[in-house]
Amino acid sequence: MKSVVESFMHLRIAYIWVVMAKEEKKIRRLLRKLLNPYLVMIIDEETFEEQTQIRLSRLKMILVGFFLIGVLGTLFFSVIAYTPLKEYIPGYDSSELRKKAVQNLFLTDSLITLYNQNIQYLNSVRKVISEDISFEDSDFSTEELESQNQGAPSFIQPIFEDSLLRAFVFQQDKYNPAIIYKAQTNNYLFPPALGPISQPFDLEASHYAVDIVVEENTPIMAIADGTVIFSEWTAETGFVIILEHSLGMLSVYKHTATLTKKQGESVLSGEVIATAGNTGELSTGFHLHFELWMDGYPMNPENFFNFSEE
Repeated sequence: MKSVVESFMHLRIAYIWVVMAKEEKKIRRLLRKLLNPYLVMIIDEETFEEQTQIRLSRLKMILVGFFLIGVLGTLFFSVIAYTPLKEYIPGYDSSELRKKAVQNLFLTDSLITLYNQNIQYLNSVRKVISEDISFEDSDFSTEELESQNQGAPSFIQPIFEDSLLRAFVFQQDKYNPAIIYKAQTNNYLFPPALGPISQPFDLEASHYAVDIVVEENTPIMAIADGTVIFSEWTAETGFVIILEHSLGMLSVYKHTATLTKKQGESVLSGEVIATAGNTGELSTGFHLHFELWMDGYPMNPENFFNFSEE
C-alpha cells in the first residue's frame, strides 16, 4: 500500500514538472519574441539606396508606444486644464460661469421688480384715462383706532366719538388737494386754458375733472414742467395727453383737436401741448376736459387755478 502511494506521489511530481517546463518554454518563447531585434530600413523607392535603418524589438516598440501615449495624454490634459477649452466640457462648472449665473440672477430679479413697477404704473395711468377709481382702500375702521390707542398713557383715554371724529377729519383731509400739494411745493402752476366751467369737479358723480368751455383750436398749455407719458387717440375721449410732474402729480387733457407733443418729450410750464377740440364719443361741444391727480387720487383743479378770463 505504501509503495502505491509513493508511486502516485512520484507521478504527480513528474506531472507538475512537465507542466512547469511547458510554461517556462512559453515564457522563454514570449521573451524571445519581445526581445528579438528587428531591422527597419528606409530605402529610396527609385534608386533602392538605403537611407537609414533602425533596430527595434517588440518590447522597445511597446515601451515607446506607452511613452508617446503618456506624453500626448499629458499634453492634452494640460491644454484642457489651463486654457479656455475646459469651459466646453459638458458639466464643467467654472468660477466665471458661476459669477455670470449670479449676475444674471440679480439682473433677472431687478427686471422682474422693474416690470412689476411698470405694470403698476401703467395700471394707474389706465385708471386715470378711464376714470375708474375706488376709495374703498381709504376706509378707517374702528379696530384700527382701538389698536392705535392701546399704547396711550392711562391718564389720556380718548372716547369712541372722539376717535370717529379724528378718522372723519383724516379722511376728509386726505383728499384735500390744497393741504396736500400746497404744503409740498412752491412751484407756479399755469392754467391750461381760460373760460367758463360747464361742469365742475364732482366726486359723487365720478366726474374727476372740470370742463372748460373754449373756442375751437384754442391753445392748451402745460400747467407745470413735466414729461409726456401718454399722447394718443382714444375712442371715448378723443386725443388725450397726460403729463407727469414732480411730487407724484399728473395732469390730464382730453377731447383735444390736435396734439403737439409726443410720449417721452419734456415740456415747460405754459408750453403749448395741444389745441382745444370736440373729439371723442363723450364730447358734447368744444371744451377742455382737465383732470388733476396727486399720488393716484383726483383733485379739484378749481382749488389751484382761476379759470376766469377776467
